[in-house]
Amino acid sequence: MIVREVRERPRALRERSIRFPRWTLPFFALEWIWDWLAFLLSRWTFVVVLEYLGSLSILVAVFFYFHDADNRTQQRHYQAWQVINTAQGKGGSGGRIDALQELNEDGVPLVGVDVSGAFLQGVHLHKARLIRSNFSAADVRNSDFSDADLEDSELRSANFRQSNFTNASLAGTHLEDADFQNANLSDCELSGATLDGADLRFVTFTNLGWNHILSIKRANLFGVRNAPAGFLQWASQHGAVQIEKDEDWENGDHSK
Repeated sequence: MIVREVRERPRALRERSIRFPRWTLPFFALEWIWDWLAFLLSRWTFVVVLEYLGSLSILVAVFFYFHDADNRTQQRHYQAWQVINTAQGKGGSGGRIDALQELNEDGVPLVGVDVSGAFLQGVHLHKARLIRSNFSAADVRNSDFSDADLEDSELRSANFRQSNFTNASLAGTHLEDADFQNANLSDCELSGATLDGADLRFVTFTNLGWNHILSIKRANLFGVRNAPAGFLQWASQHGAVQIEKDEDWENGDHSK
């Protein structure tokens, strides 16, 4: 709301300066000129119009800011996908951690994303839709995939040490030679998954959905925590091992 002050007509300069030394007269003259200018502008309707136009311009700017919000979001998503696709097949991060997290936080499906060989340590992809994604040979240690859907994804030789897969779906995934040491796979679904040669030492398996695992040959289950009843026996019968040291496991010494 614009409130305009009605200004009084300035007094004569002689009346204002009569009490003060003569050497201060130039300063009072300058102030007197500005008072007259303010008085004249306060009576000019055009100035009032300019004040209203200034307020209107602010409202217009706010309107267009919110009106273009969708376009700005689409532009951000386009740039994030450009970062991911440009770095495809390359090592390092290349800005892909921030790009993946931004898209996921905005609810954008990451179906089929290819980040094979990327450095993605500590990426947070909670509830991400990663169906048919490719994380092969990626370094994804200390990351969060809780409640994520990675069904039918390629995770071969990836490093997921100390990552969180609580309540994630790994159904139909290829986990051959992947490293899950100290990861949390509680309430995780592994139906149709292939875990041949996977490093599953010290993994937490609380409420694991394991009944329809396709293959688990040479997978290392040493020190697993909270394994479901019957899982370790079944895994041993299908070629899994429990070996503490890397050299013994690599040499195929199942007696350790």
